[in-house]
Amino acid sequence: MNIYHDENMPFAKEFFGDLGNLHSFAGRELTPDMVEDADVLLVRSITKVNENLLQKNTTLGFVGTATIGVDHIDQPYLTSRGVPFTSAPGCNAISVAEYVTSALVVLAERYLFDVFSLTVGIVGAGNTGTRLSEKLTALGINYVMCDPFAEESDSDNRAFVSLDEALKCDVISLHVPLTTDGEHPTYHLIDKARLELLNDDQILINACRGEVIDNHALLALKKKGMKTKLVLDVWEGEPNLLHPLIEYTEIASAHIAGYSLEGKARGTEMLYQALCKQLDIPVEKKLKDFLPAPTINSVEIKQHFDEILLNQLVKMVYDVRRDDGIFRQQINSKGFDHIRKTYPARREFSAVRVSSDNQANIDVPHRLGFSE
Repeated sequence: MNIYHDENMPFAKEFFGDLGNLHSFAGRELTPDMVEDADVLLVRSITKVNENLLQKNTTLGFVGTATIGVDHIDQPYLTSRGVPFTSAPGCNAISVAEYVTSALVVLAERYLFDVFSLTVGIVGAGNTGTRLSEKLTALGINYVMCDPFAEESDSDNRAFVSLDEALKCDVISLHVPLTTDGEHPTYHLIDKARLELLNDDQILINACRGEVIDNHALLALKKKGMKTKLVLDVWEGEPNLLHPLIEYTEIASAHIAGYSLEGKARGTEMLYQALCKQLDIPVEKKLKDFLPAPTINSVEIKQHFDEILLNQLVKMVYDVRRDDGIFRQQINSKGFDHIRKTYPARREFSAVRVSSDNQANIDVPHRLGFSE
């Protein structure tokens, strides 16, 4: 069995090595000739799986994407060929939520505001938006959620607000899939008209899909003096982003918000489990068997939890300024995909055990995701 997998999929050899012949590929460079004999195709978000890619293949029996988003997959086409497909919903949701948390901590320090006094509008209440809401709840930060699909669901009893209400918050954090049709399309959801509603003190964070914000309208407004603070992990037209927009961002990165080692590897594990089910074989491997020990695996705290301790704990595990620095240093000389391909190891809060002789000191860190 020929198994083709994206080269940026961690632990592919460990999970799939004994199931067939492994072939790695660069996500944007995959061609019809390269996958002509593929039985299994495992991709990430930068590879478009459609009739054009699979025109020469007659052997495909399984397609998986190790990502939450599926806008790069032509699912009707796969269905027409009878090819099973699976994604990895929620695999990197924690990672993205921790990217946002780190960004808020960094900006609070930079502009000397109280992070605990913020209100956050979470746009998109799926796996990622939900994980972010849990982080904010742990910190006692007030938030509202906007998601018309969840609001219309009989099984979701959370409270929701309109997009206009969410856009009034101190922070707007976007976590929606990219859709271009249907009742609630998200393409250019944040368009010129909505961007003009934002004020100078707000923070706009996009860690879902670049096309959710009209980047050209955003740049035009920035050039006219718009002072809303921007945190952009995703960009319209990746990998060919609108370079002049970079200088107007507080934090900029190369679509890596979900790139913690756990987040990426969790996607690999989910595809492994799905393929085992497809092949009717037992699931024998688990992610915990392959994760390396973190550089710092435990910390003991003695002081009461406050904003200073939050700053120290979060940045000890993940300081988003590292990724911002790499991005600004390499985007022009080495490019978007190089930054993603060579992304340095990053762990999640759960990799670090936090202890104290006073339980009151560690309740918040534990609820935030640090291990007990």
